[in-house]
Amino acid sequence: MNMSINFPHLGIYLDHVGKFISVNGFHIAYYGIIMGCSILLGLYLAEREAKRTGQNPDTYTDLVIYAIVVSIICARTYYVIFSWDNYKNDLLSIFNLRQGGIAIYGAVIGAVATVFVYSRVKKLSFTRMLDTACIGLVAGQILGRWGNFFNREAFGGYTDGLFAMQLPVNAVRAHEITDQMWAHVQLIGGEQFIQVHPTFLYESLWNLGVICVLYWYRTRKKFQGELFLTYLLGYGLGRIWIEGLRTDQLQIGGTGIPVSQMLAGVLIVFSLCMIVKGRKTAKVKEQNG
Repeated sequence: MNMSINFPHLGIYLDHVGKFISVNGFHIAYYGIIMGCSILLGLYLAEREAKRTGQNPDTYTDLVIYAIVVSIICARTYYVIFSWDNYKNDLLSIFNLRQGGIAIYGAVIGAVATVFVYSRVKKLSFTRMLDTACIGLVAGQILGRWGNFFNREAFGGYTDGLFAMQLPVNAVRAHEITDQMWAHVQLIGGEQFIQVHPTFLYESLWNLGVICVLYWYRTRKKFQGELFLTYLLGYGLGRIWIEGLRTDQLQIGGTGIPVSQMLAGVLIVFSLCMIVKGRKTAKVKEQNG
């Protein structure tokens, strides 16, 4: 199998981008390594934010253990629900995570649910914990998206733009290759390559901008939970256009409605409404002394 990945307009040609490393015959996927590193990075930044705001950093060390388990379950469940046709005839494949198939929205839902339950059990502020954890969450997403790069997945449709990425046809899943991609297939060294939007890169860079905004805004927020709502707003804005580029979108039944774009729209409306409401309430409290 051809393992190259090219960015021709940037002059970047990577001859061999493996999907795993082998240790004593056991394959460890780069995707898994990157996910592990993204969790550690997110935890580190969340602990730093906790220390800055006078919280116990160990709270988030304990929290992340539960969040990892719940988020993986929710991410898989979300994916399976909206890809049921792929699993209904082989239910055991639902548990085979090595074949891929997790969704970031499910992971975020699982993480928020874990924070809610944990905060209630420990009698801590749910909104304060969300504000602290969201910095680590978006940092993990910045790094985690590079797992898609190594897996040659979650790419967009055909493009000939500056960031166009070329992938060997035999290195990607056939059902993700659209008619437009086939119409623009290129022969390079006797191999067929598709040329697509590197949506993993777009989202990683977008989230880098989101985390910069969060760091700037964290000392300017007017109420607990506002930082998390700002994260949801920024994340939703990014997803609503980036998801529109992808060829592997999960859809609602046979409606053709992309689930991710619909949820991104909900996030944008919800977060905007809650931010406006929260700031109005905070202003009234300030005026009343």
